[in-house]
Amino acid sequence: MQLNVKKNAKRNIFFGMINKIVLLILPFISRSVINITIGADYLGLNSLFTSIIQVLSLTELGFSSALVYNMYKPIAENDHKKINAILNLYRTVYRIIGCCIFGAGLVLIPFLPKLIHGNIPASVNIIHLYLLQLVNTSLSYFLFGYKQSLLVAYQREDVNSIINLVTQVSLQVTQMTILLCTKNYYYYLIVLPFFTVINNLWIGIITKRMYPDAKCEGRLDADTLGDIKKLVVGTFIQRACVITRNSLDSICISAFLGLKLTGIYNNYYSISAGLSAFLGIVSTALAGGIGNHVAIKNLDDNYQELRELDFLYLNISGVVTALFLCLVQPFMILWMGDGMNLSIDSVVLLCLYFYLLKDGDMISIYSSANGLWWKNRYRALGETITNFVLNIVLGKILGVNGIILATIISLFFCNIIWGNIIIFKNYFSTKGMLFKYNVIHVKYGLATVAVCIISYYITKLISFDNLLLTLLVRGVVCCFTCLLYLMIWGRTEICKDSVKLIMPNNKKHGV
Repeated sequence: MQLNVKKNAKRNIFFGMINKIVLLILPFISRSVINITIGADYLGLNSLFTSIIQVLSLTELGFSSALVYNMYKPIAENDHKKINAILNLYRTVYRIIGCCIFGAGLVLIPFLPKLIHGNIPASVNIIHLYLLQLVNTSLSYFLFGYKQSLLVAYQREDVNSIINLVTQVSLQVTQMTILLCTKNYYYYLIVLPFFTVINNLWIGIITKRMYPDAKCEGRLDADTLGDIKKLVVGTFIQRACVITRNSLDSICISAFLGLKLTGIYNNYYSISAGLSAFLGIVSTALAGGIGNHVAIKNLDDNYQELRELDFLYLNISGVVTALFLCLVQPFMILWMGDGMNLSIDSVVLLCLYFYLLKDGDMISIYSSANGLWWKNRYRALGETITNFVLNIVLGKILGVNGIILATIISLFFCNIIWGNIIIFKNYFSTKGMLFKYNVIHVKYGLATVAVCIISYYITKLISFDNLLLTLLVRGVVCCFTCLLYLMIWGRTEICKDSVKLIMPNNKKHGV
């Protein structure tokens, strides 16, 4: 079965954008309500608990990605028996994972006070709050969360976007109403499990209607199980690295510098993560189709498609990076008020962090589509260890800038340099291809640096008494300066080929 990649991708991107736009705006409103009603320390507390739960949830990471990868081929071959056996295994392991997360979370309770530097809000019991978050996270593993794998593998992320949008909007509106009416953080958290149940039940019902033949039954043969186990270990290490990047940053900032600075840092990071998630709509929408292409197309076609997707994605990422650099400081004052800003040095480092994350997105999809998690195990482990050690060393020396710099260093050398070597050695293996690919990315990076510098110094000259007017005018001017990308790349072959890729009725590469 060959999926209609272009049609599915367009649908996924459309609904994904609506989902991300709304869920990009709502957290800002929610964090504003928290700051106004109960204070900045609660922002830091919320960020700390989220980071801890993310680390605990690492148990699942290797499994979900490996199972989705193993569905690509049986979906292409209409092998429903194997799909059902994979789903059955997924359900069983998910329940085990839920128990492991809850158990590990309970073990961590005695260490919670040591992860907070300075005072804790006097009106709360951090153990009670933490348990609410832990119960909420564990719940989804006992319901129908595992069925999301079907939506990803069949390239129907649009369905998940709609479900997520409705439940998250309802949750956040309810939480903000509770805070405004009661100013009670306990009530704010206690509604989380109810909406988690609703989300999971909805996914279970909709996937049953869409894929009636998909049932949890049957067993996989020994060879397939062996391959899956190997992929799970590799994927776990790789995805653990991704999740621990910001989680380790937040935990270290809380332990070294206090809850308030943790909250301030995560205000910036939430903007960066929101923009990253917005761009991630594109990569997520394409993931199932790329996996399908890797299964049925030749290496040269897939490499050409990678270059074209990279060109489009990284130039869009460069525009977003420039906008972040030029607008985040006035936006932060407008949003949170004076005294809630990081230095411009920190902003520049966050911009570099953001762009480097985006630089590896497309190649990472091809790595996942080829099942190279096991090959990436040492790379991911090296990044996590390097990030953790440098967080402690540089964090104590340079404060929050040191913690951001630690993540940038580990990201560049381990994720990008080392990661590219692995995918080009094991899939895009034509001689000289890796060097050319890296040179192209250096050119993209230098173009973005130039655009960011020009945009920043031009928009810095724009200032009005009205902060909102300053923000709007700077945004418009920054968008115009970003047209410099057209001057740099407009006449190149890669630009022309990439535009053809997204043109209506394009049959190139079979999309």
